[in-house]
Amino acid sequence: MWVLVLFDLPTESKKDKKQYSEFRKNLLKDGFTMFQFSIYLRHCPSRENADVHIARVKSSLPPLGDIGIICITDKQFGQMEIFSCKKMIEKKDIPQQLELF
Repeated sequence: MWVLVLFDLPTESKKDKKQYSEFRKNLLKDGFTMFQFSIYLRHCPSRENADVHIARVKSSLPPLGDIGIICITDKQFGQMEIFSCKKMIEKKDIPQQLELF
């Protein structure tokens, strides 16, 4: 499962920039990586684990701006087509979830 955090935060004042920076640093500290400038993602092995990381994001929300959080499955993520300058980019290896019986 993948957790995506999409955000649009103000950066007009020094205070806004500081809050933006703190929010971004908290995402990185929690294991998220930048997918695009305002889209960060993290792989989670289960829905329960995703809920933990979503709660951490919610606890660090800045007072201003728009933030969206969405979860998608490995299969949905694997079906994404990514382009750069009209050229398709090869997909990175998707982490495999281990099943123990």
